[in-house]
Amino acid sequence: MKVEILKENLKGGLTVVERVIGKNLSLPILDNTLLNTEDSFLSFISTNLETTIKLWVLTKVVRKGNVLVPAKFLSSFISSLPNEKITIEAKEQNLYVECGGLKTNIRGFNPQEYPIIPEFKQEEYIQLDNQKFCQGLLGVIDIAIPSSSRPEISGIYFSFFNKNLKMAATDSFRLGEKNITLDQPVKKEFSFILPQRAAWEIMGILDNKEGLVKIYFSNNQVLFEFPLKEAQHPQVQITSRLIEGEYPNYQDIIPSKFKTQAVIKRDEFLNQIKTASLFSSKTNEVKISINPEGGTAGIFAKSPDIGESKSSMPVKAEGEPIEVSFNYKYLVEGLTNIKSSEVTFEVSKEEGPCVLRPVGDASYLYVVMPIKSI
Repeated sequence: MKVEILKENLKGGLTVVERVIGKNLSLPILDNTLLNTEDSFLSFISTNLETTIKLWVLTKVVRKGNVLVPAKFLSSFISSLPNEKITIEAKEQNLYVECGGLKTNIRGFNPQEYPIIPEFKQEEYIQLDNQKFCQGLLGVIDIAIPSSSRPEISGIYFSFFNKNLKMAATDSFRLGEKNITLDQPVKKEFSFILPQRAAWEIMGILDNKEGLVKIYFSNNQVLFEFPLKEAQHPQVQITSRLIEGEYPNYQDIIPSKFKTQAVIKRDEFLNQIKTASLFSSKTNEVKISINPEGGTAGIFAKSPDIGESKSSMPVKAEGEPIEVSFNYKYLVEGLTNIKSSEVTFEVSKEEGPCVLRPVGDASYLYVVMPIKSI
């Protein structure tokens, strides 16, 4: 293999694929990345056996071939080189790098020892706007929680039906759900659970990219693909194993009727909760009270070691007066995920779930359980 490539393209490819690489004591071969030539492309492949990233860069291929080299070391080394054209050449499993007057030799490994990367042979896929997809995923991604006893809540639930994509996540104390309308209806309904770690990698790679993302899936894997702008070819593919099992029937916990409903200015509500949190107890408790008749919301927190905080703000509310305590962290995260200027705060009953929704956007909801009734 011999390739001539710009430093920024080589470094950019390595930066993406090294995301899934960590110090693997049991399988040190996974600390490497596989460089391979394909037509006029140099491809980069890395995997941790759960998530695989493959990225292509258009370049000048002098001689075809492949090489397996330590990913993080190569990335750090390339970063130290000047912004010039780089020639990389594979000879007897080693990688020779030439840039300007610098010539180096990096010890590589046998590419045959690298895990076989499964390929998706299915031609059917779902396609949607990447920015809508990433913004929707961002609204639920941090809610999932690692769980060995309930692995299904360790991931993000995806459900495709008709012209709708539904993404949801829960940790048993709170729930986020985002709905995205697809341009075309799906041929058949399907769903899967994506591991949270893989979801973060997808966000880190695809966030802010403009274009369409394709989603392919099989019984135990899913593939997210984003295209190159300059050619009819993928730029990057992220493949992940799926979490086995049935996702909880979370729809049953979303209330359909509410005892109290209030429309609150999001930024002021969020700031007052953050202020009150400085005075919260070890349980992170903050009390929210709604007075529909007076048109006010109160935020209260008390700590025996620090003191107490009490504040109020105007709201538009209807229903019954209510006081409920929440873990302030859950409220802060829910309000942070909502981008509208106003939120709807709905309480079903003192011991029941509370629902936060952005005003003017019916596609997102955030459910949080109270700590206790007051």
